[in-house]
Amino acid sequence: MSGFLEELLGEKLVTGGGEEVDVHSLGARGISLLGLYFGCSLSAPCAQLSGSLAAFYGRLRGDAAAGPGAGAGPGPGAGAAAEPEPRRRLEIVFVSSDQDQRQWQDFVRDMPWLALPYKEKHRKLKLWNKYRISNIPSLIFLDATTGKVVCRNGLLVIRDDPEGLEFPWGPKPFREVIAGPLLRNNGQSLESSSLEGSHVGVYFSAHWCPPCRSLTRVLVESYRKIKEAGQKFEIIFVSADRSEDSFKQYFSEMPWLAVPYTDEARRSRLNRLYGIQGIPTLIVLDPQGEVITRQGRVEVLNDEDCREFPWHPKPVLELSDSNAVQLNEGPCLVLFVDSEDDGESEAAKQLIQPIAEKIIDKYKAKEEEAPLLFFVAGEDDMTDSLRDYTNLPEAAPLLTILDMSARAKYVMDVEEITPAIVEAFVNDFLAEKLKPEPI
Repeated sequence: MSGFLEELLGEKLVTGGGEEVDVHSLGARGISLLGLYFGCSLSAPCAQLSGSLAAFYGRLRGDAAAGPGAGAGPGPGAGAAAEPEPRRRLEIVFVSSDQDQRQWQDFVRDMPWLALPYKEKHRKLKLWNKYRISNIPSLIFLDATTGKVVCRNGLLVIRDDPEGLEFPWGPKPFREVIAGPLLRNNGQSLESSSLEGSHVGVYFSAHWCPPCRSLTRVLVESYRKIKEAGQKFEIIFVSADRSEDSFKQYFSEMPWLAVPYTDEARRSRLNRLYGIQGIPTLIVLDPQGEVITRQGRVEVLNDEDCREFPWHPKPVLELSDSNAVQLNEGPCLVLFVDSEDDGESEAAKQLIQPIAEKIIDKYKAKEEEAPLLFFVAGEDDMTDSLRDYTNLPEAAPLLTILDMSARAKYVMDVEEITPAIVEAFVNDFLAEKLKPEPI
């Protein structure tokens, strides 16, 4: 276990009081679940979470008090620790985005858990990218032995299971989580067993959210086309509305099913299951309940005729207005080409696709998300704006890796792009051999 933890966190962590703790000691203490708390001292929601999380942490670990440094490590001269109770095999590590060390110190001082040292800025950024963190505060739970993500939305765990009775909050099958009655907007009720044999879209949305309402209008047409084509497909609306009246008004526009608004526990479990960090989000599942894509929103907007349903992920995407938002999810390889001709873009996709597939398959075997997304960008206004924003040269073809969260770019400007050049560029990036330029 310590090997994985040291690779992830480095050799040293610190307590709120500034004492160093060896990462390998977490293995000796029998830690089975690791929580990564992403936040910042300047965020009021983070400050609010820290208070409730401290109480949760203390209850779960059985600490007499969740004060500064409580349970952060064995005290001086401590003898061999007794076998920890299952509910105590938890540690949390704070991963900060603070830019001011004094503010960071003031914020972590009262934390009873551990933190990545302030100076470990590069490691922090890698963690933010690895787990695709887009909002703060965020709390994810990992299996401390395998590194697999157990729960992507730990904030809901604190709210829904304050006593830790469901520890360690591992993912349950969709069929189990969705079990119960579902509604149509005419008041008809169906059992979730009616979904068997169908592809399912799990739609997280709310009436108060303008992008949600825009997507819903498109999704209604997509749903109709897919059903008219004879496909077994159903959508389940999981509301984030702030009142039942808003839910009813919004749901009246939808021809599909919904989890009852009053069933807050089931809505919350679905949010936990898929680690929802923002709306609208459309998760598309196969008939066995396995995720096909988390990017249903992008797929629906890019494929209005639904010819590619059920939208299995493509290794290489053609950059567009609708999928450009994915540039903010982590490092992205973008190959710029100098033609609006579809043939030029298709040739570029074929050039980088074998490398993309190799990377994706490698990380899929480890049940991890690939550390890079792959795009081809032609000539249009959106691409011009991206070049301007990132201050890229006008040359084409131009091979780049853009890391928006780190405000960094890596550029290879050569006359001819070959598969060998792309593969070497990607491998050097993953091995941290490339020198970044600021965006």
